[in-house]
Amino acid sequence: MHFSTLVALSCLLSLGATAQTIAGQYDCLPAGGFTLCQNLWGELAGVGSQQSTLMSSTEQTVQWATNYTWANGPNNVKSYANVESIASKGVQLQNIASAPTSWAWNYKTQSAGIRADVSYDIWFGTASSGSPATSASSYEIMIWLSGLGGITPVGSQITTGTVVANHTWNLWKGPNANWEVLSFVSAAGDLNSFDVDLKDFFTYLISEQGVAPTQYVQSIQAGTEAFVGTANLVTTSYSVSIVPT
Repeated sequence: MHFSTLVALSCLLSLGATAQTIAGQYDCLPAGGFTLCQNLWGELAGVGSQQSTLMSSTEQTVQWATNYTWANGPNNVKSYANVESIASKGVQLQNIASAPTSWAWNYKTQSAGIRADVSYDIWFGTASSGSPATSASSYEIMIWLSGLGGITPVGSQITTGTVVANHTWNLWKGPNANWEVLSFVSAAGDLNSFDVDLKDFFTYLISEQGVAPTQYVQSIQAGTEAFVGTANLVTTSYSVSIVPT
């Protein structure tokens, strides 16, 4: 392990006596009302390493961080370290009264030339349950709060300056395996303090993009897709919930 990695981990661990770190490709940790996962699904497309640290959690909120260095394959995602809500799923879009979420995050360190996003990854399907990125998935809805290094989502841009949840987005759309991807990319730069009702996005998708209101929310994840570069990304507070009608 390099000295810089040891220093980064030491800084993370100092933030909480109960901090736990995972480093394996698909390692996960229970985190109160969430699950923290490494998800280094594309690591073979480059060289490097990544560790994720759970600093604190309750049933409602979670504080975590991820530290990575990736090189080669600049157009390939290496990982999506994320937290997934355990309870916020299994409800049809038409039966959601609200879906409040709050996310405060920042890069403690980042290298020049970093290519990465900070994003929600929300999965819809026709069944009430289903694992993300499987045959159960109908839609993948991404909300990019940050996109560095000129990266773009799957597909092509279909709208510019679309206002949803009091923020302005550029919307991208395209196929991926057997599901459709719709990605809202912040048109105003990084959104480091994000406090919205996800129902606003769901309503827009139903009214403007033809998503059936009978689709179920199968998963809500929040994390970072890393392509190349070195970074220490810290989430100081994250929460999400679904309030049914």
